[in-house]
Amino acid sequence: MLRLPFFLLLIFSTIGIYAKNINPVLDELDRALMKKDIYMQQKYAKIKAIDRNIHKYTLSKDDRNLYNSYISLFEEYKSFKYDSAYYYLEQAKSKAFLLKDSEMIAKSRIKEGFVLLSSGLFKEAIDTLNSIDASKLVRKNQFEYYSIKARAYYDLADYTRDPRYNINYVRTGNLYLEKALLLVDSNTNEYWSVESLKRLKQQDWKGAEFAFNYWIKNYKLPAEYYGIATSSLGYIYSERGFTENAIHYLALAAIADVKNATKETVALRNLANELFKMGYLEKANKYINLAMDDATFYNARHRKIEISSILPIIEKAQLNKVNSKNDTLQKIVILLTILALIIILFLVIIFIQLKQRNAAKKVMAESYGQLQEMNVSLSEANTIKEEYIAYFIKATSDLINKMDHLQKSTIQKVISKKTDEILVSLKKYDVKKERENLYHQFDEIFLKLFPTFVNDFNRLFPDDHKSVVKKGELLNTEMRIFALYRLGIQDSNQIADFLELSVATIYTYKTRIRSRSEFKEIFEEKIMAIKTI
Repeated sequence: MLRLPFFLLLIFSTIGIYAKNINPVLDELDRALMKKDIYMQQKYAKIKAIDRNIHKYTLSKDDRNLYNSYISLFEEYKSFKYDSAYYYLEQAKSKAFLLKDSEMIAKSRIKEGFVLLSSGLFKEAIDTLNSIDASKLVRKNQFEYYSIKARAYYDLADYTRDPRYNINYVRTGNLYLEKALLLVDSNTNEYWSVESLKRLKQQDWKGAEFAFNYWIKNYKLPAEYYGIATSSLGYIYSERGFTENAIHYLALAAIADVKNATKETVALRNLANELFKMGYLEKANKYINLAMDDATFYNARHRKIEISSILPIIEKAQLNKVNSKNDTLQKIVILLTILALIIILFLVIIFIQLKQRNAAKKVMAESYGQLQEMNVSLSEANTIKEEYIAYFIKATSDLINKMDHLQKSTIQKVISKKTDEILVSLKKYDVKKERENLYHQFDEIFLKLFPTFVNDFNRLFPDDHKSVVKKGELLNTEMRIFALYRLGIQDSNQIADFLELSVATIYTYKTRIRSRSEFKEIFEEKIMAIKTI
C-alpha cells in the first residue's frame, strides 16, 4: 500500500523533469515570437518610408535616386518576401538600363542572383551570375559577386546531397570564397563573414568555431551578419555533438531573425531538428511549423522541401508522445481511482463514527442551547418583573396616598358641611392627566429595559412609513401596543383595557402597522427579537 504513493510521485516527477526548459534562451525566443506581428509592422513601416521616396522621385523623374530607392526596397525584401524583392529589383534594373550605367546594371544582376538563389532557383541564379563579367566590376561589387557565387554552389551542394556532384560544388564554392577574401581588408565584417564560412565549408569545425566566435566578440555585427554567425555556430556545435550549445546559438539566431523579420532562414528549422533529437517534441513541432510558415511566406522552394523532409517525422513523434502520455495518464487514472475507492471506504467508516459522535454532541448542544435560551428568557423576565413590580408598587402607593388624602379631606369637609369645597377637591383630580402620567411612567420603564426599541421598531419599516414620536412623548400608541406585546401581554383585551381603547381599535392598529412593514410575515417574531439590556 505504501509503494503506490511513491510510484505516483515518481511518475509526476519524471513528467516534471521532461517539462523543464533546457535553455533559458528558448524562453526569450518564445517571447520574441509573441511579438512577431510588432516586428512585422516595424518592417512594413521602413518599407513605407522608402516607398514615399519612390513617389517623390517618380514625380521629379529622378531616375538615379529612383534606382537607389528600388535597391533599398530590394534590400528590405530580399530576406523577407521573394516576389516583392524580385519585383523591385526588376524596377531597379530597368532604371539602370535607362541610365546606361554598367555598374548599376552589374549590381542589379548580382542582386538578382542572390534573390533567385534565396528562392531555390539555383540554375537561374548561377546562369544570371555567369552572365556578369567580373573583371569589369568595381572592387566592392566584385566581393559581393564572388561571395554570392560561392554561396550558390554551397547551397546547390546542400540541396543535391549527391556525393558525385556536391564535392565539386563545394570546391567551386571554396575557390570563389578565396577570390572574395583577396578583395577585402582582414579587419572588416566582410572578411570575417567569408573566412568563417570558408572554414565551415571545409569542415574545419574548431577553426570555424574560433572564427565565428572571434568575429562576434571583436566586431560590431549588423543584424543580418549576427543572425548568420549565430546560426552557423549552432550548426558547428551540432556537428561536433555539443547539442546544448547548438540549441543556444540557434535560438539566438532565431531571435535575431524574428526581430529583423527575416523569413529566408534556416535557424528555426535546425533548432527544431536539435530539439527533436533531444526528445523535446512539443517545442520541436512548434518551431518546425513556424519555419514552414516563414518559408511559405518568403516562397523559398528549397527551404520548404528541406522542412517537409523532417516535419512529418516530428509531427508523428509528437503524436506518438501524446498517445504514450495518454496511456500513462490512463494508467495513473486507474491507480488513482483504486486509491480513491480505498480512501472513500476509510472515509465512509470514519464518517459513520463521526456522525454518531456528532449526533450525540448535537443533542447535548441543543439541550445546552435550550437551557441557555431559557436562562436568557428567565433573566429577561426577572428583569422586567423586577422593574414593573417596583413601578406598580410605587404607582399603587401613590394612588393609595392620593385616595387617603382625598378621603380625609372629603370627610372633614362633610363634617364641616362644606359641600361646595368637596366638588372643588374632586375636580382637582384629572383622570386624563393621571392616565397620561401612567403611560409616561410605563414608557420610561419600558425604554429603560429596551433602550433601542424605538430604533429597532422603525428598522422594520421603509423610510416613508417609519413611526414618529411627538415632542414630549417617549412612545406613541402604535409603539406602546407592541411594547406591551414585547413584554408578553399579547391578549388584545388586556392591551385594550390598559390603553383605554376598544379591542377592534387594537386589532386595526396591529393590522395597519403590520401591512406597512417590510417583514409582514414575521413581524411579531421581529418584535420579540428586540433585545433588552
